[in-house]
Amino acid sequence: MVESRIKSDPHRLELLEELYDRYGAGGAAGRQWTYFRKKYSWIFVVGGTQFLKRMIDIVAAAVFLILGSPIFLTTVLLIKLTDGGPILYVTPRVGKWGREFPFPKFRSMVVNADKIKEQLLAQNDHGEEGVTFKMKKDPRVTWVGRWIRRFSIDELPQLWCVLVGHMSLVGPRPPLPSEVALYTLAERRRLEVTPGITCIWQVSGRGDIPFNEQVKLDVRYIESQSIWMDIKILLRTIPAVLTGRGAY
Repeated sequence: MVESRIKSDPHRLELLEELYDRYGAGGAAGRQWTYFRKKYSWIFVVGGTQFLKRMIDIVAAAVFLILGSPIFLTTVLLIKLTDGGPILYVTPRVGKWGREFPFPKFRSMVVNADKIKEQLLAQNDHGEEGVTFKMKKDPRVTWVGRWIRRFSIDELPQLWCVLVGHMSLVGPRPPLPSEVALYTLAERRRLEVTPGITCIWQVSGRGDIPFNEQVKLDVRYIESQSIWMDIKILLRTIPAVLTGRGAY
């Protein structure tokens, strides 16, 4: 009797078909459940990876700061005895999603280096109109600066940035605000992740890598980043630092 009523009422049949489509095992509800299951599984995996990356950053940065304290002290004394100027050179840098943060380095140049830079722009090894400025024989670098730059000792204060969360051990290098102002929309993809102390192009030639290639390598890292990739980059950083290739 129920079947005959349903067949005789097309509207009721439509309602039943709609209910089946919505709540049936293969209907929209089933598809929606599959979507949510995949979505939250992905969120769990990505969130877990980010948490693990952050824990590695904190532990490794703390250990490096403790073990590297003799190097820090020696560097501080050499810089101070050279010209009596400030130990650290702190500039604003742009981090994830465009947030600026104070970026410290052991000072490797003369005190008035920023003013002298204006006179050297035509000698930029990355091109006179380049986004970044690099010179292989920069006259502003002090004798102590050449040594600490060669072995990346000038970058060690950035371990503090890793501890407080402004930076990671591995990620695209944080740019200056003046550099970001010249970025194209595609180049701003570098700002999608937390910047790092080391990255792919740092272990592939450092300053010898032109800016457009740096961007390509950074985007490749962003699209395929993983804990295993970070470990490989960190391991490659050791010989890159010891050889000093591209460090100037």
